[in-house]
Amino acid sequence: MITWFVYSKYFKKNESLVSKTANPKIVIEEEIVYNSNIIKDINYTSRDLKGNEYILVAKEGEIDLDNSDIIFLTGVTAYIKLVKNSELIVITSNYGKYNTINYDTIFSKNVKIDYVDNIITGDYLDFSMMKNLLIISRNVIYKNLENTMKADVVELNTTTKDTKIFMYNSSEQVNVTNIN
Repeated sequence: MITWFVYSKYFKKNESLVSKTANPKIVIEEEIVYNSNIIKDINYTSRDLKGNEYILVAKEGEIDLDNSDIIFLTGVTAYIKLVKNSELIVITSNYGKYNTINYDTIFSKNVKIDYVDNIITGDYLDFSMMKNLLIISRNVIYKNLENTMKADVVELNTTTKDTKIFMYNSSEQVNVTNIN
């Protein structure tokens, strides 16, 4: 009787625990690790040998994991201050891609260039500080005080102010409307 009591009291409970835990459900919790490479309130400033200044401001940037010299930007505004004639070129866009080594910047979606009395809008802009060249393309509209022009591409040399306006297809023509 004592043997049965000891067995029931101590071993039977442990046996029931073993039977309950012998086939446990395995629960694996995954820990998700986020590596943050996002920068808020970006501001880059650079100058060329002639003294022209390029200021790039963005609400947010994300460093490219494959190339840390590239930053993908959102809410972008760029200022190009030209020393020669004290003109300011302002560029805005929803997105950008900035190279921290050569300062080349690609602007995309709702691109707008505002300088002197000219406003140029389009979908894509490639700016090279080294070449002093702005190339805006896709749905380009160029407005000044006298005309509105629709074209495929506008190339603007920031040093000489030489501007080329053209279509990709040579059989098509730039559409010019006189405002006056």
